[in-house]
Amino acid sequence: MTGTTMGTAPLGIIGGSGLTQLAELEVRHREVVRTPYGEPSGALTFGTLAGGEAVFLARHGYGHTIAPHQVNYCANLWALRHAGVQRVVSVASVGGIRADLGPGVIAVPHQLLDYTWGRRSTFFEGPDQPVTHVDFTHPYAAAVREAILAAALAAGEAVVPDGVYATTQGPRLETAAEIDRLERDGATMVGMTAMPEAVLAREIGLEYATLAVVANHAAGRGQSNAGIRLEDINHVLQQGMARVRRILQALLQTHGGA
Repeated sequence: MTGTTMGTAPLGIIGGSGLTQLAELEVRHREVVRTPYGEPSGALTFGTLAGGEAVFLARHGYGHTIAPHQVNYCANLWALRHAGVQRVVSVASVGGIRADLGPGVIAVPHQLLDYTWGRRSTFFEGPDQPVTHVDFTHPYAAAVREAILAAALAAGEAVVPDGVYATTQGPRLETAAEIDRLERDGATMVGMTAMPEAVLAREIGLEYATLAVVANHAAGRGQSNAGIRLEDINHVLQQGMARVRRILQALLQTHGGA
């Protein structure tokens, strides 16, 4: 990690759909953080996992009640930074567009496309804020991605080491024609939460990367050719998130929090 030592700060873990809690986390305490940007999705959970320090936050709330377009991404990232986190692993469920990204596959995307609208996408706005630009050429922190890939190898979990994550507005799923367009644009997977989360992490100085679990074929693809069977997604996510937890354990054990 640039300018940091491995394991000197707790690892922030943002849990998405299918990961509203970390059962393996040895909880020390929970803290409700007040932020200048309003309320985060929930209390921060502080604890240890495989000997490494971690701070967990459920992106959609601990009851999974906050829709993707209603998540207070600014408050979430500010709260994690306030808690001393320097690096963040975001866990997200996605639809697979590319042929090798079928249900149950785990991927570590390297690029992003943003199709969201109306979400607050910068900390730098308001009458007292100067116009501020951040470099976003490579949206995911290379060192965090490398640590995740090494942890997956150590855990014996196969992952796809790349991908282009297209972020749509939600909460509805996409049409088959929209998925065709995303594929033409270069997307290999589609989800609803990578933006503005990733750019806000960059603005606030957090090193950020994503573990993406493919919950289903995207609309019009594979088993979703005639439609997406929502009842099948939970079972896939349960199995995929069990593998994610093993990767996170290896990450914290081997790298002391990436």
